[in-house]
Amino acid sequence: QVQLVDSGGGLVQAGGSLRLSCAASGRTFSSLAMGWFRQAAGKEREFVAAITWSGDITRYADSVKGRFTISRDNAKTTMYLQMNNLKPEDTAVYYCAARDGRASSLAALYGYWGQGTQVTVSS
Repeated sequence: QVQLVDSGGGLVQAGGSLRLSCAASGRTFSSLAMGWFRQAAGKEREFVAAITWSGDITRYADSVKGRFTISRDNAKTTMYLQMNNLKPEDTAVYYCAARDGRASSLAALYGYWGQGTQVTVSS
């Protein structure tokens, strides 16, 4: 079992920055691929970014490429999402997720999820 606790959300003005954290426990963190997903009100959950267990390969949704950076610290069993130049359309609940196997953009492949953290970007 893996327990994930995500945090760091909040209210920020357009153009601002936030850093989300996802603290993991219960399993060997370094064996897990990790990802961030988000769900805006009335919309389906969508992929944001993913990272391999070693951190050497990352993937991003086109909508966040160049603005968001995913990273992980295996020693601290924590994953991060640095979000810069935030836009109102980034407003959503952000979820971290973990899975055995390769990093993926498909939410259905992730077996472990955090509780979500709200990010609100005002214009």
